[in-house]
Amino acid sequence: MRFDELPTPCYVVDEGLLEKNLKILNGVMQRTGCKIVLAQKAFSMFSMYPLIGQYLSGTTASGLYEARLGFEEMGKENHVFAPAYREDEIDEIISICDHIIFNSFSQLDKFKDKALQAGKKVGLRINPECSTQEGHEIYDPCAPGSRFGVTREHFRPDLLDGVSGLHFHTLCQQNSDDLETTLHAVEEKFGEWLPQMEWINFGGGHHITREDYDITLLEKCIGKMQDVYGLEVYLEPGEAVALNAGYLITTVLDTHLNSMDIAILDTSASCHMPDVLEMPYRPPLFDSGEAGEKPYTFRLGGQTCLAGDVIGDYSFDAPLKSGDRLVFGDMAIYSMVKNTTFNGMALPALAIKEKNGDCKVVHSFGYQDFKMRLSR
Repeated sequence: MRFDELPTPCYVVDEGLLEKNLKILNGVMQRTGCKIVLAQKAFSMFSMYPLIGQYLSGTTASGLYEARLGFEEMGKENHVFAPAYREDEIDEIISICDHIIFNSFSQLDKFKDKALQAGKKVGLRINPECSTQEGHEIYDPCAPGSRFGVTREHFRPDLLDGVSGLHFHTLCQQNSDDLETTLHAVEEKFGEWLPQMEWINFGGGHHITREDYDITLLEKCIGKMQDVYGLEVYLEPGEAVALNAGYLITTVLDTHLNSMDIAILDTSASCHMPDVLEMPYRPPLFDSGEAGEKPYTFRLGGQTCLAGDVIGDYSFDAPLKSGDRLVFGDMAIYSMVKNTTFNGMALPALAIKEKNGDCKVVHSFGYQDFKMRLSR
């Protein structure tokens, strides 16, 4: 199947672009000896796990279902962190995960012995209280009142018996200078306990595969933890694995006027690209420009009843018309993992663009996928 023959709406993961990212990440691993695992919360298209597993050390999960997915579909190292674990799930989590990371000393006290008896590595998430983000408090794990990690004030070194590693996650789409700043805070507040640890996990949010990312500084940060404290270093990026490696193809259903030109698409910001509304975020659209840059500007919106279901204002060389196909970029990450069937919107098909240019649909969705979530 050719790219222009795919149904719409449709998420398409480009195998060649994904592998390009994986080679960059693997290069960091080869040069430093660190381990990089896929954060499935950003990208969980397990059809690509065999490829990802050729380059990365494994997966990390935010709960039982992601942990099962990583265990079943990649079968390499399997890490998990959750703000709190359920008693009716913890036994299965321990049985399929290698690293169990706890968010508090109370959770550690409750479940640590089970994990240790199963021969698993136990970690504790720390909060260095070092915010390096601007304007996105919803994505800042170090914001005041954050529910993530133990702060220095509440740290209990007397309860560290059995804990082999510390974990922090403070970044979101950031460069390695912010990691360096965070590491200074980690050393300042928790450095006296690092020598008794075996490993440290830098969490995610590292935009390693972005063109302007400073990989040299990242490797310097990794090397410092290895050389000074003798620690094995883990990173768990999600976005960096599939950054700019996917598309969302959509079709114009209708156009009309209300103070400006408006195009209604068969996709939805609310249902299919929620980061557009949450971040907020303006996805790249091929063959378009900023509003007013090209002769014809249209506001692109979805089919739902939500008044704010608007992707953005884009300009084009020619007026849009019913039947035109549009292709949004950077749609592999935080899209299919977060989509919904609000308003009964159909879920986009899932497709892979292979390295030879051929495309194949790996999954399609229909009415039953909407209905099954609501009752039986």
